[in-house]
Amino acid sequence: MTRLNTSKIRNEFAAVLNRVVRRGERIVVRRSGKDVAALVSLEDLELLRKIEDRLDNEAAEKALKDPHRIPWEKLKKDLGLA
Repeated sequence: MTRLNTSKIRNEFAAVLNRVVRRGERIVVRRSGKDVAALVSLEDLELLRKIEDRLDNEAAEKALKDPHRIPWEKLKKDLGLA
């Protein structure tokens, strides 16, 4: 993975963006010698979203199976929301 400092990215933004869009390169943005962000393609971003959704769904399914869970209707009543 390529690492570029913010000044290089700022000075060569169009070229750096083309590397991400056309070649699928992932670029780590560095500021003051530290990694602070990343430039990735929309395809990579969508993949990350799908992974997050899958993890969220797995966590929700696990929570629904928890025998100690509190039903939503009872929770609303206990909190004075119903």
